[in-house]
Amino acid sequence: MMPKINVYLPDELAEAVKEAGVPVSAICQRALEQAVRRITAIRETALGDLDVDDPAGHLTHFTQRTRTVLRLAIEQARAGGAPRVGTEHLLGGMLAEGGNLALHVLRAVEIEPEQVARDLARQTSEPMAGDESGTRHFSVPAAGALELAVTEATALGHNYVGCEHLLLGLVTEPDGTAGQVLRALGAEPRLTRRAVMAALAGYVHLRAQGQAAGAVPADTAKALAAVVRQELQPLTQRIERIEERLDAAPGS
Repeated sequence: MMPKINVYLPDELAEAVKEAGVPVSAICQRALEQAVRRITAIRETALGDLDVDDPAGHLTHFTQRTRTVLRLAIEQARAGGAPRVGTEHLLGGMLAEGGNLALHVLRAVEIEPEQVARDLARQTSEPMAGDESGTRHFSVPAAGALELAVTEATALGHNYVGCEHLLLGLVTEPDGTAGQVLRALGAEPRLTRRAVMAALAGYVHLRAQGQAAGAVPADTAKALAAVVRQELQPLTQRIERIEERLDAAPGS
């Protein structure tokens, strides 16, 4: 007898699945098999064989900025003598790269990258005197975050994996240091996903108004943050109304 794994769905989706007669077990099994293969491949990839600067290599769908973040993460892990590249190194690489959209998303939801760096440093153990050649693989949480980044990009209909997708992967992955730091600062998955969608829409709009390609200038970054906050306002107001009702409930 095969073991069971419970799958929880939103009410509307559960009803739709029942009405359509979708074979949930078979679909979930195939999806899990594919996910296990992908995450195992990421986890077991020897970093020495991973050319992050080769757009035709293992990271075909990763943008140049995302490959740069991975390269910086690998360098940080090796410099610290870490046995594996963890989520803390991925987040550290994102912060070190400095110009990616993920950082603009964080600022738009009032999380300063400098604060992220400070909290990350407090959560990360002291560097070990290490053999740099010892860092050969991604940790399980880091592999999970990369897998989730690919999943987030696919769910958004994107044929590339950018730093904004990696941010979602880090926020969503439950066990790694990076996700713990980001969520503690308020970057919970649903809010961050909404912010990423708003930022992408705002970025396209601002670029269409004649902004130059490449890194987002400071004035454009402010405009982008304003667009994101405007898009997030209905969600924020809804959360506030729910909290008010909870506070007013008997026994609260």
